[in-house]
Amino acid sequence: MKSQKLGRGLDALLGEIDEAYENEGTQRESILEIPLKDIRPNPFQPRKTFDETALHELAESIKNDGLLQPIVVTEDIDGYILIAGERRFRASKLAKLKEIKAIVLNSDEQKMRQFALIENIQREELNSMELAEAYNELIKLHEITHDELATMIHKSRAHITNTLRLLQLSTKTQKALTEKKISAGHAKVLVGLDEKEQQLMVNSIIGQKLSVRELEGMVKSMKQKNIQATKTEQKSDEEALDLSELKQKLNSLGFLAKTSQNKVTVSFDSQEEIREFLSHFTN
Repeated sequence: MKSQKLGRGLDALLGEIDEAYENEGTQRESILEIPLKDIRPNPFQPRKTFDETALHELAESIKNDGLLQPIVVTEDIDGYILIAGERRFRASKLAKLKEIKAIVLNSDEQKMRQFALIENIQREELNSMELAEAYNELIKLHEITHDELATMIHKSRAHITNTLRLLQLSTKTQKALTEKKISAGHAKVLVGLDEKEQQLMVNSIIGQKLSVRELEGMVKSMKQKNIQATKTEQKSDEEALDLSELKQKLNSLGFLAKTSQNKVTVSFDSQEEIREFLSHFTN
């Protein structure tokens, strides 16, 4: 019952901004012209990077054609806080506009956080790391499973899980992904490697222009070497047994015995020697 309740809550949230936009045409009085200087960015905005070239292109479009879709804000004690439409907000500032069209919604901090997450996921404007953090945030906010989130945002469970695994990467690897020095495909292959191994592979990707398939081959080879090295190390760590007394006893009985790495090898020249050897183990 809990997951169903949460699901309905998130579904309602998903539709709330859409509903505001749908009502825009019939409720013009709900759209205000607000001074840009009175609007503060959403502090819970999951998106950290914005393509400057794309922002300037959007700014030119707004200059020429106006803002086609209003931003969404909530009223604050000293102005407004942006809920949705940060690209339009930033581009309007670049276009040196004084005011911007906005829909005003009532919202608390939790809703602001969720609106920002959902809008960016729906618009597919987040990079891979931002998307992973957004999914993680939604899972924590609603206490839902990967399957439930996948159903709610119409993505596959594998996509959700694989994206969340990127959060296991080292800080340097995450930065390389964010800066587009490596692709999301590369990054997924690196999950599970330690920090030094990740850095080695990232350097190889950048320096040698490795494809994802080539990287998979290198990582597979490295893992096999690590397994072999571990086995060798385990063997070397085995306690060395003192077999000298046993060797001496066998030699005194007339048998040729050799020892090495906790092993005793006895050599025989005839069937008679074997029978004699076995006689020492029978009553």
